[in-house]
Amino acid sequence: MADGGVWYTAQATGRLGYLDPGTGEVHEFDLGPGSRPHGVIVGPNGDPWITDGGLNAIVTVDASSGALTVLPLQTPPANLNTAAFDGDGFLWFTGQAGFWGRVDPATGTVDVWPSPGGSGPYGIATTPDGTVWIASLAGSWIGRIDGPDNLDVVDTPTPGGGARRVWSDASGDLWVTEWFADRLARYEPDTGTWTEFDVPGSSQPYAVYVDERDHVWVSDHAGDALHRFDPVTEEFATFPHAVGADIRQLLGRPGEVWGAGSGDDTMILLRTD
Repeated sequence: MADGGVWYTAQATGRLGYLDPGTGEVHEFDLGPGSRPHGVIVGPNGDPWITDGGLNAIVTVDASSGALTVLPLQTPPANLNTAAFDGDGFLWFTGQAGFWGRVDPATGTVDVWPSPGGSGPYGIATTPDGTVWIASLAGSWIGRIDGPDNLDVVDTPTPGGGARRVWSDASGDLWVTEWFADRLARYEPDTGTWTEFDVPGSSQPYAVYVDERDHVWVSDHAGDALHRFDPVTEEFATFPHAVGADIRQLLGRPGEVWGAGSGDDTMILLRTD
């Protein structure tokens, strides 16, 4: 948020939370009966947008008034996961049950398409030129959205590696966490080249985020740690956290990396300045 606050989802209680890092004060919004929110991002107007698997809907909350807008999918339960805005202001999202889709925030129209190969779509990210890429955990591929109903699919370098999350660096190269292979992978769209790096320790690389210095951050679900990878030196630095944290989501802003500990209900802040 522009005021420095941080939004988070509380999946087990069906709530959206807002943390003021300066005071430690927390406000939570009840998303309604049956809600199980997964991901949350902040839209161009500053409002949070949530992928809610329990409601099978995209939910947005007016940051000023707290008013909810629920945009249901006209599909079987999609197991909604993550979302990203493209360069034209459309919201794209993934559903691990085998769907990907788009919301037009201006009209509230929701379009959904079946995924190539069925189940798997999980992570999603936007490159600096506004292109959106999807990562398929079960399918072990990443896919570039090419038009409203077409994906150009690229398999991960390790068969069955499990592309859980994806993020772009400043040059448009894609960084992918391979959940089953315990690796961090880089894909260069201009050349079609993959490079893989073994994540340190007893890892389960979950989320990935690239900061303003083009350092690549990985949340280690099994190892209860954050790892920072320097693409220039090709070296990792590890920042341990509490045992049992089960760190999943990972995002950031200049000078800060934020993680979510699903095992111990904590927000994790690592200052990089």
